[in-house]
Order: sequence, then C-alpha cells, then structure tokens
Amino acid sequence: MLKIRLKRLGAKKAPTYRVIVINSTTKREGKPIEELGYYNPKTKEMKLNKESALAWVSKGAQPTDTVKYLITNCNDDGSLNYKKSETVKLSKKAQAKKAAEEEAKKAAEAAKAEEASAEETPADEAPAETV
Repeated sequence: MLKIRLKRLGAKKAPTYRVIVINSTTKREGKPIEELGYYNPKTKEMKLNKESALAWVSKGAQPTDTVKYLITNCNDDGSLNYKKSETVKLSKKAQAKKAAEEEAKKAAEAAKAEEASAEETPADEAPAETV
C-alpha cells in the first residue's frame, strides 16, 4: 500500500520535512518512489506539487493526517495557506476567572435593563390621584 507521508530531515530541534510517496512498510527515511515537495514547520514554509499529490491520491495512495492537511491548505502555486488560530488556550483557573467576569457583566447588564424598565413604567402607568 502506498502512503504519502513526511520524511524528517534537519538538525536536532530544527526539523524540516519532505513530502514523499513511499510504500507503507518502508522505514521513514527510506528511499521514496517520488518526492512531492518540502515543508518547514518552524517558518511555515512549504512547496508542494499539488497536481502530482492529487494524482497519487486518485491512484490509491493514502495521505497521512498531516499531509492531508497540507494538501487541502495548499495554494495553487504550492505554498501553504497558513491561518493562525485565534483561540487562546487558558488554564482552568483562567477559564474560571473569565467565566466569573462574564457572569458579572451579564448581571450588571440585567440590572441596568431592569432599572431602565422600572423608570419607564411609573411614568406611563402612574395611578391618577383622586381628590
């Protein structure tokens, strides 16, 4: 079975990868059938032959999850269309603090809305004095 996967290159703690087509039983650094491009996760730099990769997928080659992500987020020229995630991971303490602040905001808004409705109601429905 053919796989499209990453072949690790580069120094310790400075990885770069080549996107390759290889037999699934071959070791990670083994001789590939075809090299499709390269990917540097540190700089988010990538060059990929997308047409060739899609051709291999149509022939039955199975891409790994990472390679599948790279192929789907690849521009037509082969560069990576990287979108930085905007969600910030918070610790449990920070999440609890943020939830408490949001509760306080909601309570303050509800109090203001109630106060505003209370001021409008007596003026409209003030009981007429009978003398």
